[in-house]
Amino acid sequence: MTPRAASLFLSPLLALAVVSCGVQPSGVIGAGEPPTGLTKGLRLYYVSGAGNLEGVSRPDLEITELGAALKLLVAGPTEQEQERGLTTLVSGISYQVTGEATRVTLRSPGSAFSGTRRDDLVNGQLVCTLARAQSILHPRIHPDDVEVTLIGDGEPVGPYRCSQFLGGPWAGSVRMLK
Repeated sequence: MTPRAASLFLSPLLALAVVSCGVQPSGVIGAGEPPTGLTKGLRLYYVSGAGNLEGVSRPDLEITELGAALKLLVAGPTEQEQERGLTTLVSGISYQVTGEATRVTLRSPGSAFSGTRRDDLVNGQLVCTLARAQSILHPRIHPDDVEVTLIGDGEPVGPYRCSQFLGGPWAGSVRMLK
């Protein structure tokens, strides 16, 4: 059999096999834009029952200043998030927060920031939440480029980047949740 004759013989068989598989032709089905990069909108960082930081999206909330993100963080996780074991270690603090480009400074009279395991989680909550908030307020700034300095009654700590809290004694424990 010549190649042309084989082609003429096999083409109808191939067409029959495709049609008989049950797949019906359809038009183009739109699915919207593909997801790219980081989630959009605000992200707050809470602590799980296992002692890990977890980023929680708040895509529908708009902020106009850094202090608004801290108010949401201090208010704590939603009831559903609490049921999943999330909590905040940041509570009852007074603060003034300022940001300029990739630099953010949090001043909190009456607070003491240090490097203990518990304070690492508090620091991580503050740094990561503020870094994300600064990038929301200034869309050309990436959250990983933001450096946050924490000033309490003791020596200032930082500047920190959120990524520094990903490699502590709990390496890899910061999870992103939608």
